[in-house]
Amino acid sequence: MQLNYIANASVPSDSGRTIPVIDPSDGQPFDEIQRGNAQDIDRAVAAARQCLDTVWSRLSAAERGRLLMRLSAKVADHVDELAAIEQRDCGKPVKQARADALALVRYFEFYAGACDKLHGETLPYQDGYSVMTWREPHGVTGHVIPWNYPMQIFGRSVGGALAAGNVCVVKPSEDACLSLLRVAQLAAEAGFPAGAINIVTGYGHEVGDALARHEGIDHISFTGSPSVGTIIQQVAAERHCPVTLELGGKSPQIVFADADLDAAVPVIINAIVQNGGQTCSAGSRVLIERSIYEPLLERLAAAFENLRVGPAAMDLDVGPLIRASQQQRVWDFLSDAQVAGIPMMAQGRIVDEAPESGYYQAPTLLRDVPVGHRLAQEEVFGPVLSAMAFQNEDEAVALANATRFGLVAGVWTRDGSRQFRIAKRVHSGQVFINNYGAGGGVELPFGGVKSSGYGREKGFEALYGFTTLKTVAFRHG
Repeated sequence: MQLNYIANASVPSDSGRTIPVIDPSDGQPFDEIQRGNAQDIDRAVAAARQCLDTVWSRLSAAERGRLLMRLSAKVADHVDELAAIEQRDCGKPVKQARADALALVRYFEFYAGACDKLHGETLPYQDGYSVMTWREPHGVTGHVIPWNYPMQIFGRSVGGALAAGNVCVVKPSEDACLSLLRVAQLAAEAGFPAGAINIVTGYGHEVGDALARHEGIDHISFTGSPSVGTIIQQVAAERHCPVTLELGGKSPQIVFADADLDAAVPVIINAIVQNGGQTCSAGSRVLIERSIYEPLLERLAAAFENLRVGPAAMDLDVGPLIRASQQQRVWDFLSDAQVAGIPMMAQGRIVDEAPESGYYQAPTLLRDVPVGHRLAQEEVFGPVLSAMAFQNEDEAVALANATRFGLVAGVWTRDGSRQFRIAKRVHSGQVFINNYGAGGGVELPFGGVKSSGYGREKGFEALYGFTTLKTVAFRHG
């Protein structure tokens, strides 16, 4: 049984209740986590505040950096262990789970180096005055971490907050807690003071709600659905608490006739099947110039038919989805496509060794998806790629922007001028030219526009969101 982690100690929930941990590969429980409540959040926030007031705020930026670097080294020493935990807890194929653990190493390494680089400015003003700005931490920050990339999102969110001088209370998804509980233990072993990192597990409507409403939380970082993001904003607004929101996407890959298709095809495939399509930045729409629509679809279809789906331990192209309800959600989208007469171009294959009780979905390529259909508008969060054709640049941009989301876009063309034109016109927080995702890019600011949220995590830009700016004016005559 897994316990909450508060003030460098494993403690049971005040509720006395637990939640089963399910292995997505076979649908069977293998552990339990605490079903936390508001009293557990109270305890965690109090521990965080005590740490901030007595220890953390007195450390220099360089000292915080050394702690984060030691944590990075600790995680590096336990990559295989953390990957094994993530593999079973989330159903990630071995290579994906290991990549996530290595990304966590890099997040802590990056933010360790950034701690003492967060500077203020001196401002020219009237004669007789000296004016400067300081960057100060919010204080106690709350972090709601989703189930699709728990280690990576913990790294980009909690890593940035700690580097900026905050202490953290974390609510992971009830579907993916185990790796983060272990990382918190490693932080204690690395020398983090009690209360710097606190983790309370449980359901969103209980623990997440209590965290968002708590008067002792000074900033909230949330990654999840737009509907829950709206609730977080409303609750935080009642007490004027700042928030950073990353709320998903319906990201386009725009492929022009002059693109290098040999380079584009494997990237387009990976962008929709990585992590079973359960990725906020998944390239879930492929927009193809009409003159190459059929040839490119044939190449994509051949690639889809070679994809294999199975248990995480088999380390195939795609593992299971996270839970039964997510599997049903994907089925509902595909059922709607069938009713609407949207042609299925190709599917991958679920291997015979996959248990029937696991949450598997074959990667699916759909063609001629109408721009107004929900498959072109809503986040499926599964390995489903919707293909659409366009005639020219204007139509490509119109299709790319024709959703309420704006998180990531990919543009495939050899035309340098077009690359800049499309990058400027697409409404998106990130645009990748002749690539997609840039290998994770810990250094690259990440976030969206429109219903994809606001604020930025990752990179140095994240530190500005995890701090507040103070202006200090001296009059000295």
